[in-house]
Amino acid sequence: MLPDHYATLGLARRCTLAQIRAAYRRLAAQHHPDRNPGSPEALQKMQELNAAYETLTDPVRRRAYDRDRDQDRAESRTRGGRITRNISQDVPLPIEAFFHGTALDVRVEDPANSDEAEIYRLDVPPETAPGSRFRLTRTGALEGGVVQLRVKVLPGYRFKARGSDLRCDLRITAQRAAQGGSEMMPGPAGQMIRVTIPARVSRGEILRVSGEGLPKPRRGRGDLLVRISYRPVVHVSRGRR
Repeated sequence: MLPDHYATLGLARRCTLAQIRAAYRRLAAQHHPDRNPGSPEALQKMQELNAAYETLTDPVRRRAYDRDRDQDRAESRTRGGRITRNISQDVPLPIEAFFHGTALDVRVEDPANSDEAEIYRLDVPPETAPGSRFRLTRTGALEGGVVQLRVKVLPGYRFKARGSDLRCDLRITAQRAAQGGSEMMPGPAGQMIRVTIPARVSRGEILRVSGEGLPKPRRGRGDLLVRISYRPVVHVSRGRR
């Protein structure tokens, strides 16, 4: 069964986005490792809170999560004495794999299967959207079941995913911030991207570059959200005596 993100935040399934954010802030302040140094329970709780927040504040991921939870509950009600042949698993992939595609082996070691370990080939085509699902038919003694794999974004050091949008930071000079212009930066797919900087841009301001995010489920791409940072120039003059 999937973890119950709503229970983690102490909320009902029909809760609002505002309620999710408020509950996360309250619980994160209570269980943050800085307030509970050396506590493995606090660290585990923060990981659960972060997972719940990231899933439930993203409309696309929340709908997919609710659908998967409903499916899990339906399967648990009908399981009874039947042999369970289906497996669900998330597969983290680096950001570039969603643009260029990738292939990997999936190994299933199920004690219920008298044969050797099941090994399947998963081919992820280029322009695959995060959250896409792949179904692989099982073989051996548990033939007839499926391995359902959902691909998700592996966090990178430069880009952070939020649905089909990507976030990153761009450091510029104070002169560029004052005058405006454009800056080139490496994009998530390996290409160079031009970011237009408005004059007198503020530190922390987020600039949106349309169509440079991750692939969307129904074609197209999300946006790249670039947060601007720079160091203001500070002049210190000698005071009069």
